[in-house]
Amino acid sequence: MFFLPSGRVHAIGKGILLAEIQQTSDVTYRIFDWNRKGQDGKPRELHNDMAVDAIDFNHYDSYKTDYTLIPDNTSNLVQCNYFTTNLIKADQVIEKDLIKIDSFVIYMCMDGAAEFTYNEKETIQLTKGETILVPATVDHIQIAPSPKTKLLEVYTEIKEEGEQ
Repeated sequence: MFFLPSGRVHAIGKGILLAEIQQTSDVTYRIFDWNRKGQDGKPRELHNDMAVDAIDFNHYDSYKTDYTLIPDNTSNLVQCNYFTTNLIKADQVIEKDLIKIDSFVIYMCMDGAAEFTYNEKETIQLTKGETILVPATVDHIQIAPSPKTKLLEVYTEIKEEGEQ
């Protein structure tokens, strides 16, 4: 698990499957593009001059994100001004009160399977590689692993001006 704040240079290699959670932005500064070509057959534009102003040149001892896994519960991975990402690794039923989140919630099944129950009777089955979006109008869900599951839970953070 890696959290890459704005300005952190990164690349994704061939054959990698990942979940990329990010703030809404149309800005990408491409500093190398592995010699790929655009739809016009020409090399895609690089943005080296602009990237230099945005890159975080600091060196860190570790770039991997540390977290504490809490079995059958929500383990926080990242909480920033734009989104929260949690990990749920479970083999028992989990009840989730979503009313305080005040956002849609996205669940991505990383391993196993789970059945989600909402509105006391509606169910959705989620298996490895699948994603669901739970609307903000849903206050409560029950997650029943089958027989166990590993999920990413993602929702937006809406901060009031001046709030940290």
